[in-house]
Amino acid sequence: MCKKPIKYESKIEELPSNKIYINVNNMKEGNYELNIVHKNILIKKTTFKKK
Repeated sequence: MCKKPIKYESKIEELPSNKIYINVNNMKEGNYELNIVHKNILIKKTTFKKK
């Protein structure tokens, strides 16, 4: 008997500004690369390290 996969969906209200927040609390320690893409074009590429 196969179970159907459960789909989770969430909607948030529109943020009042043009800022993007990235919460890294649950990420493991290490080096990360952040790529910002718009319409399959790379806009900004940056790296950061979580200690």
